[in-house]
Amino acid sequence: MPQVRRGRRSITRVWSTLLALVLLLGSGGLALGLTRLGSTSSSVTDAGTAPQDGAPDTRTIHVAPDGDDTAEGTAIAPKRTLQAAVNESDAGDTVMVHAGVYHEELKIEERRGLRLVAAPGAEVWLDGSVVVPGWARDGERWVSDGWSTEFDSSPTYSWGKPDGVRPGWIFLNPEYPLAAHPDQVWIDGERQVQVGARAEVRPGTFFVDYDDDKMFLGSDPTGRTVTASAQARAVRILSAGVLIRGIGVRKYAPSVPHMGAVTVEAPDVTLEHVSVTDNATTGMHVLSERAKLRDVTLERNGMMGLSATEADGLELVRVTASENNLEGFNKSPAAGGAKIGRSSTILVKDCVFAGNLANGLWLDESVSGIKLLHSRFVDNSGHGISIEVSGHGTVMGNVIAHNAGNGVKLNDAEDVAVWNNTFVDNVRSINIVQDTRDVEPGRTFRDPELPLTWRTQRITIRNNVIAATGTHLGGAARSRTCLLCVEDYSGRWTAAEMDVTALGNVYQRADATSPKWMIVWARRDKDPYVFHGVKDFRAAVRQEETGVEVTGTSLLSDDFWPEPALEHLYASVAQPLPADLAELAGRPVGDRHLGAWSR
Repeated sequence: MPQVRRGRRSITRVWSTLLALVLLLGSGGLALGLTRLGSTSSSVTDAGTAPQDGAPDTRTIHVAPDGDDTAEGTAIAPKRTLQAAVNESDAGDTVMVHAGVYHEELKIEERRGLRLVAAPGAEVWLDGSVVVPGWARDGERWVSDGWSTEFDSSPTYSWGKPDGVRPGWIFLNPEYPLAAHPDQVWIDGERQVQVGARAEVRPGTFFVDYDDDKMFLGSDPTGRTVTASAQARAVRILSAGVLIRGIGVRKYAPSVPHMGAVTVEAPDVTLEHVSVTDNATTGMHVLSERAKLRDVTLERNGMMGLSATEADGLELVRVTASENNLEGFNKSPAAGGAKIGRSSTILVKDCVFAGNLANGLWLDESVSGIKLLHSRFVDNSGHGISIEVSGHGTVMGNVIAHNAGNGVKLNDAEDVAVWNNTFVDNVRSINIVQDTRDVEPGRTFRDPELPLTWRTQRITIRNNVIAATGTHLGGAARSRTCLLCVEDYSGRWTAAEMDVTALGNVYQRADATSPKWMIVWARRDKDPYVFHGVKDFRAAVRQEETGVEVTGTSLLSDDFWPEPALEHLYASVAQPLPADLAELAGRPVGDRHLGAWSR
């Protein structure tokens, strides 16, 4: 039956295509796209990609804001909605979306290998908001009647369940009690802050009265455009091998249990040149294997840019996650730029995690096979990078600067190589800690060849520039600062027994007391060693044979790249790059370099 149906569709579409060509060429126009012409067709399906010889019979379905969902889906008779085009498609087809804004929730299922792409040069947005009309003065406020949209405000990943009670593991911050309420409002694109009662409405805020179907504003909307989120989810991808390219997603209102405005729930999905911005909680969630995110932007989402669970083989390349957690969720259990859990073989390369109001990137609960390469982790209000109860990884070639927490925190982490990174003005640039946790009995891991012990061990610190300029941190943070810190809170092991080694690093301070603690080094059942300089560190514990301390001299540019004073130290301080790390870094074997490589 499917073959018969497909053959009939092919005949119909051949004739519609020929008619479209006659009309276009007769008027002197150029064909914008071709529908199916049979298995030997070489028509372009998106941005310069054509079917290969012998490829299955596929076609292109066009979508445009002025289309009609009853139309054929040709270039001159496009459909109106993405969902109608997807429903009409078969596996391997291309849905080409022309410039415009589309207000819909999209589900892709039973369409293996579908390609959903923006037309060349087109700006395309899936937008979950609508214009709110009919504003009238209401005392010191303004009101619109008839706003009946309601969202679920469950604060955890379980529908209807209350928030946790365990200290340090609660979603809602008492200072931001409405963080989990997905309602969102903008006036001329300026975000308004939700309050919990009509009486609390002030300029720059809004209140939604679910009982009376009213929305209240504290700022005058006269002559301005008010928009509000009206849809919860943007895209669910339930088919393997789907490609989405050039599509933006903005202003949706997923509840926390939705997991994200965009969810990837099937393997081998690729997203390229996609923006996911201004959504109420999490922008995107990956729950599948071998997902690839390339040139993806995740900005200004209310809770988190990206979350991923059981996402083996996840690749993030040229991903930017910035200014996420605008709603003010607690840093734990989840908030910030990205959090990845229970996954193996993770690649993060040429990415930016900046200005997130929590951690930049958090790898937690049995993540293994980690490669964090040539990326920037800057200006996050939590840690730049946190690797927790995870391991078997490489952190190399990154700039990690101006984070209000640790630059890199390795907590119950093992087999991690920290090579050739540039650290500047983090509270603790490299913080390596062991706590009282042990691996849970019966725990299975995503990659059985890389089992984890949840014990901090085998950490190598090489060729890093670890700087405290004394200009970025406030007094309270400065009092807790150290450049390299190794501690066992359980009192079971020394740094040597954990096999933490430091060699070939440069430690830069503005003066001999900033920070007061240069290096903290664990001792069993005792307070750790505290070293005020590299020479004392070397003499006491036989570390940093070639490491140096530089006081006062600027080694880095304002953009954190090496100055000549640092380059002069390469030959005498840096350790040669071994073959495996050289391959990851794209550098010659034996390369001697300090800090991140300029890109």
